[in-house]
Amino acid sequence: MQTVVKNHIEKVLEKEIVLEKPKDISLGHFATPVAFSLAKEFRKSPMIIAEELAQKFSDSGIFEKVEAVKGFINFTLSKKFLEDESKKALLAEDTFAKESSKNEKILLEYVSANPTGPLHIGHARGAVTGDALSRLGKHLGYDIITEYYVNDAGAQMDLLGLSLALAGQETILNQEVEYPEKYYRGDYLFDIAKEVEKELGSEIFTDESRQMELALFAKERVLELIKKDMADLGIVFDNYVSEKSLYSSWEDTKEVLQKNGSLYEKDDKLWIKSSELGDDIDRVVVRDNGIPTYLAGDIIYHKNKYDRNFDKYINIWGADHHGYIARVKAAIEFLGNDPKKLEVLLAQMVQLLKGGEPYKMSKRAGNVILMSDIVEEIGSDALRFVFLTKKSDTHLDFDIDKLKNQDSSNPIFYINYAYARINQVFKKAEKSFEDVIEISYEDLNNDSINLVYESLLLPNVLNEAFNKRDMQKITDYLYSLASSIHRFYNEYKIVGNENEDKYLKVLSLCSLSIKTSLNLLGITPKETM
Repeated sequence: MQTVVKNHIEKVLEKEIVLEKPKDISLGHFATPVAFSLAKEFRKSPMIIAEELAQKFSDSGIFEKVEAVKGFINFTLSKKFLEDESKKALLAEDTFAKESSKNEKILLEYVSANPTGPLHIGHARGAVTGDALSRLGKHLGYDIITEYYVNDAGAQMDLLGLSLALAGQETILNQEVEYPEKYYRGDYLFDIAKEVEKELGSEIFTDESRQMELALFAKERVLELIKKDMADLGIVFDNYVSEKSLYSSWEDTKEVLQKNGSLYEKDDKLWIKSSELGDDIDRVVVRDNGIPTYLAGDIIYHKNKYDRNFDKYINIWGADHHGYIARVKAAIEFLGNDPKKLEVLLAQMVQLLKGGEPYKMSKRAGNVILMSDIVEEIGSDALRFVFLTKKSDTHLDFDIDKLKNQDSSNPIFYINYAYARINQVFKKAEKSFEDVIEISYEDLNNDSINLVYESLLLPNVLNEAFNKRDMQKITDYLYSLASSIHRFYNEYKIVGNENEDKYLKVLSLCSLSIKTSLNLLGITPKETM
């Protein structure tokens, strides 16, 4: 709707404009400050220019009223235009707010947690953000591939093998063990140790030469846990890429970097000149023992990404990776690729409360709050919604007890209740959405018209949310629309009213906007409550 309106105004004025939504809807559904930008050119005050431009819309069928107010041009949409837009939406529910192909391929990488333990609540934020962004982008016509980078090389794998060996010695062999300061711990390792005993025998726990075998066994089992946890949250990745498998390409990657003059040797180590391209200092890519560093693995991976020829690459990383962005982008440029094609979104950590107190750590994970524990306690819908109520790069804290409340203090309950209420009204009226599609909006009151307008804003909300990578715009929109629906329901008798069919048509459009939005967030709308 907003695009149609903007295009129409620009055609009439023969100028590009900025279209805004007034805070006070009584002033109009849309407004433009274009007169202010024309004041110097026309050598007139914006108020006079706005008056003159407003007269150009005197015979427009889209607008009921166009008026100049303090230099702004305010537009009030006609009921006929809103009726036509509503009918289009209701006749094509599956494509409502959906767009045709953008002809842009995007590789979206997110989560990418080390396969050394179950996912914790911090991982969940990036996971939900990435999945919602993917769902939304695909709905808007982008060709998006999702990917999980499996960090299955380096010191963490050695540590995983040692941790599993110690867990096996303790739980299977009943030996007293002394754990080092840094190791992986948690009941999940004891569970894996029992599987090891069945498949590989218990002697492996004391055979140091087989610790890498233990590490690989544990990695596969942990990946299974991660995939299950993701599936329980409604998330399935298109690709999983192994870091270990990429190291065979290191020599080729290193050769490209050397040809571009971006590497040098110092202290028996190989360094990349990342400080020349925005990094704080140069970074080591090969240690003095000849083993590539973690950064080398990321360089290979990003070369692999760019070799697959996407138009854009989006990474969602934890906030602790902020300092890592510059060195990776430097490496991309040294490889001869465009670092501007890489966009990095950061997911801040989460503070979780229960009854106002810090949530207890999970025994199964050792020292973190498991994502699976929270999903089990409040459900995936509530978890997904709360993680999307703030932009991912801002701090988030929430109390899970509030997400169990069956009242307006629980936002997902409040929104679902509005959706269920509409379904209940139709059931009581013994009518379906199809029964009211052709109903006219003539003589419809302003409260009803404003509900229609708010519902039809969804396409613009979705585009803005994707372009700004901010799913909060959708959750805010949903809460606002739900509030309007509840207010309308409480103020007007619907079933049995002389305007029953008109009200039902308005509510059917509201229902469509809620259902579409929730589905794009990966949340199942509740038909009854």
